[in-house]
Amino acid sequence: MESTGPARALDPSLLTRERPIVDAFPSLALPFVALGDFPTPIEPLDRLARALGSRSEAYVKRDDLSSRIYGGNKVRTLEVLFAEALERGATHIYSTGAFGTNHGTAMLLHAPRVGLKPGLVLFPQRPSEAARENFAVLAGTDVGTRPAPILLPHWSTLPLGMAWAEHLHRRQGETPFVMVPGGATPRGAIGYVSAAFEVAEQIERGELPAPRRIVLAVGSTCTTAGLLLGTQLCAERAFGWRYPPTIHAVRVTPWPITAHARIVDLAVRTGRYLAELTGEPAVALPRRRLGATLATDGSQLGWGYGFPTDAGRRAILAFREAAGFELDTTYSAKGAAGFIARMRQDEPGPMLFWSTKSTAPLPPHVERLLAERPARARRWLERAAS
Repeated sequence: MESTGPARALDPSLLTRERPIVDAFPSLALPFVALGDFPTPIEPLDRLARALGSRSEAYVKRDDLSSRIYGGNKVRTLEVLFAEALERGATHIYSTGAFGTNHGTAMLLHAPRVGLKPGLVLFPQRPSEAARENFAVLAGTDVGTRPAPILLPHWSTLPLGMAWAEHLHRRQGETPFVMVPGGATPRGAIGYVSAAFEVAEQIERGELPAPRRIVLAVGSTCTTAGLLLGTQLCAERAFGWRYPPTIHAVRVTPWPITAHARIVDLAVRTGRYLAELTGEPAVALPRRRLGATLATDGSQLGWGYGFPTDAGRRAILAFREAAGFELDTTYSAKGAAGFIARMRQDEPGPMLFWSTKSTAPLPPHVERLLAERPARARRWLERAAS
């Protein structure tokens, strides 16, 4: 539902060509705004393997360190979507999702860096500590002049909320750019096609052997679809991989959002989009080929999105003690629990866990701003804190 406005030239000081996908496809006509601290490091998980009694060779991709402002997997997606918004002449950019959305938090904190005013369309989710921390930032952080968050009564009203955001700005002569949840579009997924090439570069430099399996949490599907396409393209070029790895996607949102066919569909559309941008038809890989290296895992979902699980809590402790960084109960802990399950089975490695949740400290919120939010939002915060 992104809006079109008059195209405009982008400020060169905001842009970068230093992304691995540009090296792989020099003809790629796609701007990236410079938000992230890339490449993110690869670290061995030897201590975790020993603690689990596992013989699996394991590593972690620290995308939680993708920015000191707010990291995680959303930064790569926003680099291309912010550029798209600016190209279209947008004055405001909206993220959409649940009260605890990581995409919304990343958007809110990074948008002012490129001159965009951040807006939010949010719906309630099950209260949790991780969601409460994000929502306090989303509803109570002063990032200058910005519209008040549009807080919806239920997820089913999201299309109406997105249309309302459009209407509010159009009637004032402003140009909004409203992103779908997670930025899950072919253009958004390009950020993680590039991430696959980044790992391939790290493999070529000897930072890790080529992983046979990449494990990550899948929510809105953008990260997973981009990695699925990107790793296959790398293997096709014998760059990093000689054979594509299995992308093992651990569901944190339920079917059909994370249906195997839906993830593959986004990867297919991303390949077609990349083919248009590069003039290379061969990068539009067929559905059957892409689907062959995707495994979707619903074993860690528990009662559903936002519901912590015992396995997730154990994964948090295991990574804290053996890897030295924190996970969150909604996303990364469930992905890590799926990763640990694979390690306990001594599956042939190497395996790579993709750490997708920011570990950068969140900025303080302003209590006055929270007090100005609707009563249902304040009640939700109270429940989340109890």
